[in-house]
Amino acid sequence: MDSKEKTIELIEQALDSVRPYLHADGGDVKFIELTDDLTVKLELQGSCQSCPMSAMTFRAGLEESIRKAVPHVNRVVSVNVPALA
Repeated sequence: MDSKEKTIELIEQALDSVRPYLHADGGDVKFIELTDDLTVKLELQGSCQSCPMSAMTFRAGLEESIRKAVPHVNRVVSVNVPALA
């Protein structure tokens, strides 16, 4: 397994730790891509796309979990919520 594959595995594990909270509110998150410059692209799904708290959930929940698991990631962005790009 190369380092990119390992990094993606760690990102998925971090997202899995947050998913139960998203599911409780009718939402979810999908990992889209890890770019060459170590930007993580996520897609918010379900009620998370339009929730007024999505920015806080994204930064304090998803981004924080990913940064704890993979400190060398440069950015975490949403592909479908412009304010989080």
